[in-house]
Amino acid sequence: MVTYREAGVDLERAESSVKIISKVLKKYRVSPENFGLFGGFYKLPDGSHLIASTDGVGTKLKIAFMAEKHDTIGSDLVFHCTNDIFVHGATPLFFLDYIAMGKLNLKTLESLIKGFARACNKVGCIILGGETAEMPGFYGKGEYDIVGFVTGKVEGKPIDGSDIKEGDILIGLPSNGLHTNGYSLARRIIFNKLGLKINSPLPYDKNLTVAEELLKIHREYYTMLKDLRIHIKGMAHITGGGIPGNLSRILPKRLKAVIRKDSWEIPEIFKFLLREGKIPEKEAYRVFNMGIGMIVIPKGESLLHKLEEKEEKFWIIGEVTKGEGIEII
Repeated sequence: MVTYREAGVDLERAESSVKIISKVLKKYRVSPENFGLFGGFYKLPDGSHLIASTDGVGTKLKIAFMAEKHDTIGSDLVFHCTNDIFVHGATPLFFLDYIAMGKLNLKTLESLIKGFARACNKVGCIILGGETAEMPGFYGKGEYDIVGFVTGKVEGKPIDGSDIKEGDILIGLPSNGLHTNGYSLARRIIFNKLGLKINSPLPYDKNLTVAEELLKIHREYYTMLKDLRIHIKGMAHITGGGIPGNLSRILPKRLKAVIRKDSWEIPEIFKFLLREGKIPEKEAYRVFNMGIGMIVIPKGESLLHKLEEKEEKFWIIGEVTKGEGIEII
């Protein structure tokens, strides 16, 4: 059995870190509105809100290094950040990046910027600027780190889940593989336990290599849902912490989400990782998105009809009941 903690990631410690950060920010009176949501809120004098978020892509970078492929990882970052502000209804305005390398590699840099640019073009925001740092002795040969910062705007009241009530349904939108989370555990299983190489065909699909599966670009949901915001009460982007760790961020107190795990198609990559790593099911749902990249709580049935008209794939994966927390049955 392989767990996330054994792979070097302690989810309990991560949760404790958020509490520490919140405590310090409150002490110095610099805590933002609605701390702990997917994006930070900044209310403007006209009543509108700026929503901002920052993130990285974790150890998915290790896959890019191994495959020597750097033209998709930038898009992963833009889409991850954009999803995080869009769950609150924000239209992305601008993106900034931070790139740090041990030794500046112009070819790699160009590939990364192309990934940023393609993704920003798709979601309709500009790249306002960034920082490129050369840090000799800090990163290994061919290694780098990237961080993204995105800011968007909401006219009127942001989507924050406060209108969610008992009886509401939960709509699951499919992910495109691991997205940008769970890679430390996936790498531990694929490379350390099974001894597969980056260009090895996957045992469950000989037409797909390890690199091709693990470098699938993090899906963005903004272009699909941007015109449907008026039909939505709440959204949860399923990233680190899985369904339990992210859906809980938008549920009002005294409400529980009941998720039926047999209501959607779990992609083969997750079945493969669970089987080969002997990962406990409860652990898997806290580490991976398990095939659900975004959960949407709609206002009535109009959203379902709109998604059907767009021919978008979705599942009704559960409902909101009285209680506390997230229950996966």
